[in-house]
Amino acid sequence: MSWLKRERTGIKTDRKAPRPELPEGLWTKCEGCGEALYQTVLDQHLWTCPNCNYHFRVPARTYLGYLADPDSFEERDADLEAADPLEFRDAKMRYPERLAAAQRETGMKDGVLAGVATVGSKPVSLALMDFFFMGGSMGSVVGEKVARSIERAMDERRALIVVSATGGARMQEGILSLMQMAKTSALLARLQDERLPFVSILADPSTAGVLASYASLGDVILAEPNALVGFAGARVIRQTIGEDLPAGFQRSEFVMEKGFIDRIVHRKQMREEVSRLLEFFWRSTRGFARDGHPSPHPFDAARPVSQDPTGNPS
Repeated sequence: MSWLKRERTGIKTDRKAPRPELPEGLWTKCEGCGEALYQTVLDQHLWTCPNCNYHFRVPARTYLGYLADPDSFEERDADLEAADPLEFRDAKMRYPERLAAAQRETGMKDGVLAGVATVGSKPVSLALMDFFFMGGSMGSVVGEKVARSIERAMDERRALIVVSATGGARMQEGILSLMQMAKTSALLARLQDERLPFVSILADPSTAGVLASYASLGDVILAEPNALVGFAGARVIRQTIGEDLPAGFQRSEFVMEKGFIDRIVHRKQMREEVSRLLEFFWRSTRGFARDGHPSPHPFDAARPVSQDPTGNPS
């Protein structure tokens, strides 16, 4: 007789009724506190948890809506696409196939959204990285679009804002990806000579080659709460030094304590904070004007400083 065969029939088991499945896209579990949240509630809170303030990762176009003035954004260089000069193939697919998959999933040509807009009514050149496009990795197109954003800021006398959300350089492009670090850093030196402000915003995560180049070169560096900010991974550092790492290592609060970040700003206050900073730079440069030249933008030096950028009393 088989021990695995049930001989007796009619044995009753205490079976519970199956739980109804939740409709997909209705709930999202918070990775900070574990609470199940309505996505409509998350939308209202700019995809931050109302219970623990955990900041969810959001696409570049979503973040754009949180930062730029409504209906002010004009996209530039949208048609730039990466080539495959190294004919790279990873363990699963060729690089062009991986690019095509990322394009289908995100609706973007590559990992950064670039253009011009206003923030607090001040003219800006914007570049927002999208972590959902191949981990926000920086390839030649990302580097070129960031470089063009810097050049656009100089040509049109705009402030520069870059929102980083990236795992670093794109391995599929090898040395071509690493060259973007030098290119963007050299252009930022020129931007500084032009006396134009650069506000760098670090979202989760901001790491590796991007952090080692333009993300860390802002005149002001802001970060979202608890964002991962670091060059090498924590495990690599731990194995290298042979010691345990302190609590909160490579999180934005820890990094700010070490003086690398100027301020941690909740996503709900990011537009207001950036607007306040741009107001200061706007006045100190008389409308982002060149030395000895008038501003190419309407500049009212008589407007009281006691008003906020939207014209409401502060």
